[in-house]
Amino acid sequence: MPAFLQFNPIPYPLWRRHFPAPVKAALRPLLRRYTPADADERPPETPAAMAAYLSRWGLLKAADEYRAAAFLRDTPLAVEVVPQAVEPARAPVGRVRLPAQWERLESVILAWPVFYPALWPQHAAMVEAIAPVAGVVITVPHPMWARAVKLYLEFRWGEPAAPEQQSHAAPGCGKGIRYLHLPTDDIWVRDYGPIVGYGATGGRVCVKTVYDPLPTYPQARDNTMALRWAAHESIPVRPLDLHLEGGNIWTDGAGTLILAEQVFYSNPYLTRAALEHRLHTVFEFEKLIITPRLKREETGHVDLLVKLAAADTVLVSAPDVIYNGGQLRAAADLFRCETNAAGQPYRVLELPTPPLYLNWGVYPVWRTYTNALTVNGRVLVPVFGLDSDEPALAVYREAMPEYEIIPIDSRASVNGGGAVHCLTREIPA
Repeated sequence: MPAFLQFNPIPYPLWRRHFPAPVKAALRPLLRRYTPADADERPPETPAAMAAYLSRWGLLKAADEYRAAAFLRDTPLAVEVVPQAVEPARAPVGRVRLPAQWERLESVILAWPVFYPALWPQHAAMVEAIAPVAGVVITVPHPMWARAVKLYLEFRWGEPAAPEQQSHAAPGCGKGIRYLHLPTDDIWVRDYGPIVGYGATGGRVCVKTVYDPLPTYPQARDNTMALRWAAHESIPVRPLDLHLEGGNIWTDGAGTLILAEQVFYSNPYLTRAALEHRLHTVFEFEKLIITPRLKREETGHVDLLVKLAAADTVLVSAPDVIYNGGQLRAAADLFRCETNAAGQPYRVLELPTPPLYLNWGVYPVWRTYTNALTVNGRVLVPVFGLDSDEPALAVYREAMPEYEIIPIDSRASVNGGGAVHCLTREIPA
């Protein structure tokens, strides 16, 4: 059993807190010397410097630096530049239907963790799992990082091909990988990324909510990411004046929305009736289900509590832990007594619940198998190197027998509060 007290890298931009300017100036040299903290703003400027950077942080073998520098210098790569100042088209008035995650997806967006070396293997594993069945869109804060990511993936897959033989596709991938120069403040694209549904005429619409959950961090670029992406993709936007992150909303695509009560913490002036009214101004739905939120879990999001496997099937974390057991029991009981918008009772299956641990004695880390992504016949399920991993995967196989269940080692990202679902944002076809 892993220790209750652990000391793992924290994938969160602590250095971006709103410190006084003199404090930041004093800290910056230390950050640059001992961490890759500002690598997004100040990337290595030459192929040789980038290869050395990747080697320094364990992303490349030192013996491969020379070949890596040549790859970075000579390999053609198209990087799409997304303008920073944009005004996307406004969507026509009418409600938007959010599709279920098991409906056909065009692509999945990942914000590459350029300053979190420990997360590169996890992101690569997600790319490898998604690419054979859907497009992959990787956002980077500078075009040089796109070359570094391509290099990392190519070396991970084996010897890089000659430049004239290379493509943007992963092995077995018919869709390919797109690289977008689209700077953001952090990697949790689930929460600030585009929420895309279908408008009254059937066309795609991006719903833009308000993203600013952490007052101590700058989040302006995250908050505008969906607008910039939508303008680049020529998808019209419907604004929704509601503080709501993408990790706090599930839908079955057929009239049911599921949120955790975190939405009332984020919008304390709203009653339930007012919340439903505001959601109805944009979203097409008939039934809203509000679950409890976990204690001492920073996001409060529903995807750390519940996984909607089908319109009538819900996966929940088993209430067999002391801390948060009451919240988990309440969530399970809620769905056992509820029906979806079509009047179907829910089939509730319980996943194992790993115990809480403290990272650096300060940050409580909540691991959950519900933080999974469904994409075109596959389910990417977070695992944590625990004895409970295989029983959790078995529950997924029982709940979703027609899907290929793919485990993704999420031990690195969970120290930042999330796993597979938090790090991805699907775009419907």
